[in-house]
Amino acid sequence: MGQRIDEIMTKDLVMVPTSASVVAAARKMRAHAIGDVLVVDGDRLCGLVTDRDIVTRVVAEDLLGSTPIADICSEKPVTLQPDQEVGDAVVLMRAHDVRRLPVVDDDGRPVGIVTLGDLAKAQDPQSALADISAAPPQQD
Repeated sequence: MGQRIDEIMTKDLVMVPTSASVVAAARKMRAHAIGDVLVVDGDRLCGLVTDRDIVTRVVAEDLLGSTPIADICSEKPVTLQPDQEVGDAVVLMRAHDVRRLPVVDDDGRPVGIVTLGDLAKAQDPQSALADISAAPPQQD
């Protein structure tokens, strides 16, 4: 059996409720030096929003104001479960052209996230992407 998702996933999740504003989500991204937040309804995952989503769906359309995050998040994101193998993440990322996969438990509650960088560190620790992903985030 190969390496499991729960061995490489990031467990320190940053989440916002569906009622949060885009600005609140962006501020969380900045505070945590990350490029995405999970969007939840209660304790259930219902979406994912990235810094790119904010730029292309809000800023480029001049909708910054009080746009709720629920209006722009990627709904029903492709997910993994913690006991799946790392190879499953590779297949899903390729098939769906995504760089991040939320990890959910059997009840749909988020328990982690796997990024392209996590996969690089796990599968090819000597790669340039693994080095970049392992570096501490830049602070403003």
